[in-house]
Amino acid sequence: MGVGKSGMGPLDYARAACDTMMGRFAAAELPPKGHFHYHQGVFLSGMYRTYLLVKRQGQEGAGERYFDYIKKWVDSVIDENGEIHWYDPGELDDIQPGILLFPLLERTGDPRYKKSLDTLLGHVWSFRRNEAGGFWHKNRCPNQMWLDGLYMAGPVSAEYGHRFGRPEFLDCAAEQALLMRKMTEDKNTGLWYHAWDCSKEAEWADPQTGLAPEFWGRSIGWVPVAVLDELDFLPEEHPLYPDMCALVRDLLTAVCRWQSNEGRWYQVVDKGQQEGNWLENSCSCLFVAAICKAVRKGLLDESYLEKARAGYDGVIRSLTWEGEDLQIGNVCIGTGVGDYRHYCARPVSVNDLHGVGAFLIMCAEMGQET
Repeated sequence: MGVGKSGMGPLDYARAACDTMMGRFAAAELPPKGHFHYHQGVFLSGMYRTYLLVKRQGQEGAGERYFDYIKKWVDSVIDENGEIHWYDPGELDDIQPGILLFPLLERTGDPRYKKSLDTLLGHVWSFRRNEAGGFWHKNRCPNQMWLDGLYMAGPVSAEYGHRFGRPEFLDCAAEQALLMRKMTEDKNTGLWYHAWDCSKEAEWADPQTGLAPEFWGRSIGWVPVAVLDELDFLPEEHPLYPDMCALVRDLLTAVCRWQSNEGRWYQVVDKGQQEGNWLENSCSCLFVAAICKAVRKGLLDESYLEKARAGYDGVIRSLTWEGEDLQIGNVCIGTGVGDYRHYCARPVSVNDLHGVGAFLIMCAEMGQET
């Protein structure tokens, strides 16, 4: 069992995580090297939130190396003409790092970043859809919607729509989230199944409903984090704004019912007592972050911060150290859709970009509550 270091707060842990990863990887070497992909995007999004929290606490100069690191990675995959090398326009996973281009464009005014955004959002607009109007998760998964996809394309679409006067992208982000709720929400638990196949042809799909068989933690965690970020840009007078708020409120209320006594959440959220299941850190971090932000936005009562603090403490207790390097373990590696045994058998990793990114997002939100 790990233990937090005495006197360290959320920002201290976030900085330790950033510094550990920066010591391990030059920016351009972040895996998968040379690929504009959400692995780097999630981690660097968390680093950017850490940078903002450092500024908010009056340490602006101390955070500049984080901003510079983000820029170095982006510039390693975007050339002098604003072309992205390389990414797959048929995968939502390769859209997500576009969120990093907004602060770079705002800070530098470099038109390369706007050109890259225009390219990415053009692909979002023309992305393949199933009969219900939902984005395929990727070209090799025809007709399938995965919860993860809401995080990959939603926030970047909403911010693009807001910044550049393209309200159709705000509409699209909200419509995709609400369609996903309609198709994957389980009325008994309030949780959302990992995926839905409109054609009902995937090996994992229920032949009657097309639904995946389980509630996978990290996939659910992406949803409220994404939608809350979209609500930063969706006008309150937008006709779908109340539905988006209700989505967050209802999903997080349901998630909190499945929190373990230890504070964290399980890999398969609703089956904590079943053999083989285990407490997973990335979903726990995402749930904590979303609860904090939902309370701050007035979507959940302040009493829910007790749930967030318990989750945060559970994650912190699980950490270990190698000298001054922070080790964030108990993180599921990437996974496709499967049954209970599939999720429980997934290997765990230490300091992979999924886990560190989710941890940084959590610390940034907790840092605003402490």
